[in-house]
Formats: sequence, C-alpha cells, structure tokens
Amino acid sequence: MKSAIIGLPGSGRQSVFEALTGLPADQAAKAEDRIAAIKVPDERIDVLSRLYRPRKTIYAQVEFLLPDSAAYGGQPHREQALWSRVRDADALIHVVRNFTDAGGAPPRPQKDHLALLQEMILADLIVAEKRIERLAADAKRGKKPNPEELSLLEACRRHLEDEQPLRRFPELASAKLLRGYAFLTAKPVMILFNNPDDDDRLPDMAEGGPAEKRLVIRGKLEWELSQMNEADAAEFLAEFGIRASARDRVIREAYDLLGLISFFTVGDDEVRAWTVRQDTVAVAAAEVIHSDIRKGFIRAEVVSYGDLMDAGSTAEARRRGTLRLEGKTYRVKDGDIINFRFNV
Repeated sequence: MKSAIIGLPGSGRQSVFEALTGLPADQAAKAEDRIAAIKVPDERIDVLSRLYRPRKTIYAQVEFLLPDSAAYGGQPHREQALWSRVRDADALIHVVRNFTDAGGAPPRPQKDHLALLQEMILADLIVAEKRIERLAADAKRGKKPNPEELSLLEACRRHLEDEQPLRRFPELASAKLLRGYAFLTAKPVMILFNNPDDDDRLPDMAEGGPAEKRLVIRGKLEWELSQMNEADAAEFLAEFGIRASARDRVIREAYDLLGLISFFTVGDDEVRAWTVRQDTVAVAAAEVIHSDIRKGFIRAEVVSYGDLMDAGSTAEARRRGTLRLEGKTYRVKDGDIINFRFNV
C-alpha cells in the first residue's frame, strides 16, 4: 500500500511525514521526493512469532511518499510533474493546516482543503479532455473508439466541470476501463487536519463523500513523539492522553479506507503478514505469495487467529475441527492463518 502525502505550503506535511515514518528532519531532502516504507504494527504477528519461534518475522508494510515541495504553488509544468508522481499512489493523505501559522494567520481548513482539491480536479479534467480529444481524432481517421470508455470519460468530464471529485461516484472511481488514467480525485483520501498541541478536535467543515476519511493529528506533538525511544514515547503518550500514535491511527484508518485486511502464514521458518483487499478469494490470495501457488492451487488449510489462540496449537485446532480445508472461492477473512496446498 502506497500513500502520497500532499498539502499546501505551510500545512506541515513535512513534519507529518516524519511523524508517520519516524525519519529525522532532513532539510536537504525538501527539494526531493522522500519515500519511506514502515512496518504495519500488528499484535497478532507478535503473538504468532512467540508461538512458532520462526527464524524470520515479517510484518506487512506501508509506503509513504512525500513529493518534492518545490512543485507546489509554482508554474503549471511543476504542478503537472507533482501530480504525475502522485498518480501511482493507492491513496492520498491531504494535510490541512488547522493551526495559527508563524505569521499569525488563523487556520482556514475549508478554504485550504478546497484550494488543493480544485487543483486536482483541474489536473484530472485536463487528462479526461485530452483523451476525449484523442478518441475524437481517431474516429475521424476511421478508428472506432470504445463506446463504453468514451461514455465513462464524458461522465468524468461532466462531474469534474461541476467541481466534483470522482471518488464521489463509485461507478466511475472503480471502473476498470478508467484504471489506466489513475485519476487523482478517484483515489480514496484521508484528510489529515494538522492541529496545535492543545487541540484534538475536528474542525467544523461540510461532510465529505464516499472514500473520504477525516482525522486529526497534532503534528508538532506527534513529530516529537516519533523522535523518542520506546520508553520515553510511552511516557509522552500517557502525559498528553494520546491513546495511539498518529502512525498507528493513520495506518489503521488507511486500511479501512482502502478495504484492506491481513492474513498470515506461519511456520518454523517464517511468520508473515500479507495484505489483500476484503473479499479476496483464496486462489487470488495465494498469488500474492507466489504465482506458482495460484497455478498449482489444491486447497487452503485455514484457521482463524481467534480459534488458533483458543486451541493453543495447529494440531489442537485440527483436532477440534476449527482448522478446515477451503477451496479456490473461499473469501479470505482478516486474521485468517492459511497454509496453501499446491502442486506445480
């Protein structure tokens, strides 16, 4: 899973990136894209690792991209370059300033949010219009366009001209024929309000639509937390009444936003978490591990994490009947522990 962190200048997106990744401040990197992969915290992996004592324990990972800050508020070609780097992200994290800045300017979250949203709408509109023009030119040369693709693009253009993000129209946001365009406003978005240290409230703003989440981060506070060792961080969390770090909350909400779940493979060699979308069938989950497992799929041995904990071992779960065999069309559930039987 890859999330791009975006926001207007002065929103604090650099500090948010460092708070989420634990990376130290790097002034020199502000003129470059910054990318960091971090493990997804999961107590179930910790417990399974203690149970099986594997040689390796591998957590799921998420990737955060912080695009080059020089691309914001500059010339059009710079902003186009920014959006081209963001288009391959699975989701967007839009950091919105909700604190008084160094110059004394009060927060204006609604206005700032809409300003960047309108830039993305314009970028998507340019993509849609260029493709519609190309299809029209092809038609004049005798090449018949795909009528369904053209109809979908024209619908996109109408909504974008009405200043509506495409994520608010699920039939367009999920259309297979449009996936190659990687429309920015079709991506799920987490609006992350960057609050001052003493305020953890959401600002009063109009409600969003589908595939949108809203979360508060006290950016400066969370940045300080991310730079501490584990013991100091625990004390810091307690002092400020923070139940979970911004990193944990953002990852959890991002999984929910994207409809992601984790299943596990276990053994003496390795305990590992794998990430798939909800309702993924067993044979597709097998391919996440290796394409050969999908090709030679026979059955999946499945036990839920809860049932395994109740049984205490795979052998006891099998004896109780909570470890079962499932076929290709079994829909994987969050927390399933799976051993794929295959033959190639």
